[in-house]
Parts: sequence; structure tokens; C-alpha cells
Amino acid sequence: MKCEWVQQNVLLYVYNELADDARYELEQHLARCTDCAGELKAARNFHSAVSQFTVEDPSPNFLASSRMRLQEALETAEQGGFWQKLMFDPAAWLRQVRFSPALAATIFILGFAGGIGATYKYVSGSPEVGRFMPAEQPAQASIGGIRSITQDPGSNTVNIKYDTVSTQEAQGSLNDQKIQQLLLFAARNNYNAGVRMDSVDLLTQTPNDTHVREALIYGLRYDSNPGVRLKALEALGPYVKEDVRVRDAMLEALVNDSNPGVRAQCMHALEPVRADGSVRAVFQKLADTDQSAYIRSQARTVLAQLPEID
Repeated sequence: MKCEWVQQNVLLYVYNELADDARYELEQHLARCTDCAGELKAARNFHSAVSQFTVEDPSPNFLASSRMRLQEALETAEQGGFWQKLMFDPAAWLRQVRFSPALAATIFILGFAGGIGATYKYVSGSPEVGRFMPAEQPAQASIGGIRSITQDPGSNTVNIKYDTVSTQEAQGSLNDQKIQQLLLFAARNNYNAGVRMDSVDLLTQTPNDTHVREALIYGLRYDSNPGVRLKALEALGPYVKEDVRVRDAMLEALVNDSNPGVRAQCMHALEPVRADGSVRAVFQKLADTDQSAYIRSQARTVLAQLPEID
């Protein structure tokens, strides 16, 4: 066993994440290598120091933001590395599986899920298979994605199809807690921009709800689709005076959004609070340095209409 491998896996050893055979080989190496033994001592000291701090749970917004960024990274990542390694260097891949219990567990789970999926496909001919009844409350951790969102014409009934191991379906009014939970999940986590648009469109009907407004703010800040951002911005407009979070999100979008239409709409939505000091400062910066001639012109127009500060 080489020192390089030991030093790369010593933290896994400290946190008891190594397989038994890898752990044994690492301990044998540590007994005869003073450099690696020193690395282990430093790792244990680090673990002891970190353990003294209180662990804080991440906020829902941070989790949702991280999921969206991971989704975007996966969508733009180059494919083929795994299969190339498997085909051209199987020995190295097997060694990685041997010393990585997490990878082995992932392979097992994928195989198990594939078997379940094949079974579902076989029995899905029955019209009742895969229908989710309102009695069961879906957990976000078990939801794989939202397939579609529709509203029955002329009614308050919403139909949502979503995936767990198999495709499920839920039906209920906009006031139904389960329907609201699925809509919030779709607005933050779904891969399909059309589904996110449908979800945000329905959420705009109940923007007074705290969780709904947080989802709309998140959509304005982080959604990759400009249509979704515009829809969220439209719903948040009436709350720019009373909710400083809405105001901050609009200012952030006004300065940083990549879509000119979103920025122009933000400028219009901020008109009721344009005399606010933070809003005035942003408009002044845009009037002086913004790269868009239209934004510069509109910012100067707004500033000219404001009273002078004594």
C-alpha cells in the first residue's frame, strides 16, 4: 500500500468510513510508516477540534440553492468518464469499489431501484397502479421529480404527477397541504422548466403564505429560466413595500440578472420604494455605470423625479 493512498483516506479512517479490509491494510501500513502515522495524528487532532463546535442545520433556502446549482452542474457536465474508466481501466475501477463503501452502496441501490422500476413497468398496465391517494403525505426526500402540473378548467382542483420509485399522482385544491408541498418542491427542485413555470403560476395565487413567498423569492434569485423569474417577480410586486426580503431580491435581480427584460421589470416594480436610501443608491450606480443604455436612461429618469436629499 502506498503512502499517497493512505494520506487520501486517513480522514475516512478517522470517521470509521473505511471497509474492514481497507482499514486493516491501512493500520498495517501505519505501524511501519512514521510519516503516515503523523498524518493520522494530525487528522485526529483536527477531528477533535471540529467536534467541539455546535453543528447547525442548513436553512431550507440554502439546501434549495445547493440543489439548483448541483442540477445546473449536472446538466453541463461532460459525460462518458465513468464508462471510459470501466471499459479501459477495469482494474483501477474495481480497486476504487473495494476501498469505497459508499460507492459500493450506491451501486447496490441503483441496481435495486432498477429492478423496482422494471417491475413497475411490467405491472403498470392497470389504470389504478401508480395513483397516489390523498391519505398519504409525500416526503420531499422521497420525491424524485415533478412530471406535470395541471389545473382543472373552472375549478380549484390541481393535478400533480410526481416520481418516487414509480410515478405517483396527487389531486386536491390549492389549499390542500399536500398540494402546496408538491408545488413548493416543484418550484425549487424540478428539472423541467415548464413544470417550474406551472408551479410558480399556481403559487402566485397564494403569495401571502410565508413559504410560498420564500419560494417565489428563491425563483427570482436562482431559477435558470427567465420566464419563471418574471412570473415570480410579478407575484412579488405588491409586497415590495412591506417585505424587505422582496425588496432586496428585486435589487439583486436588477443589478445581476442576465435577462434585460427581468431587469427592466425589476426597475418598474421598485418604483413604489424608489425614495428608499438603498434603492436610490442602486439606481445611482446604474445611472452612472450600467452597460445597458436603456437601464442607464431609465435610472436617470427615476433619479430626476426624486426630491433632492438635504
